[in-house]
Amino acid sequence: MIRQGLVDIQQTDPTILVELKYSTTDNFVGKDVYGDLTRAYLQPMAAQKLAKASQELQKRQPNLRLLVYDATRPRSAQWDLWKTLSHLPVSERGKYVSNPRNGSVHNFGCAVDLTLATKDGKPLDMGTKFDYFGELAYPEKEDHLLKQGKLTCKQVENRRLLRSVMQKAGFSSLKTEWWHFNALSRAEARQQYKIVE
Repeated sequence: MIRQGLVDIQQTDPTILVELKYSTTDNFVGKDVYGDLTRAYLQPMAAQKLAKASQELQKRQPNLRLLVYDATRPRSAQWDLWKTLSHLPVSERGKYVSNPRNGSVHNFGCAVDLTLATKDGKPLDMGTKFDYFGELAYPEKEDHLLKQGKLTCKQVENRRLLRSVMQKAGFSSLKTEWWHFNALSRAEARQQYKIVE
């Protein structure tokens, strides 16, 4: 990753917490997909944006930190995730995991999955786990889910705070995953960077 010009995000901002979920068995695959990869890497531009989001968060809530669950993802790992969802039709699968043939924004080092946590690393309640597949994780449905009582005010407030600091730093969010943010669109990432295999 370093040879491809990516940077360790904790070198950019040591206050950002990292727990790569795909380096553990605590993920939707139920196995360690990353092996030796335990540090979070991003393109320098994306790492700078993340550091800005971290500063913004600490300005608003000094006792909170960003907790990164995933950053640059090699395409080989993307295939593992894609194959795990082989029980779903391709169109449905693409909602949750980008088709490795096209490459995910993660594969270019321009996307990050994260949450908010206390200084000592305890994640805040966001209403679902990271990588939850279903409408409960959809930012676009939050108001509706709140009215139905499926999400609490606090859970939605936590998600909105995360989105707010990430968007202020220049990231865009997805409609279907509260934890996922892109520093660039896939088209922009493809123009500027090579896929990390």
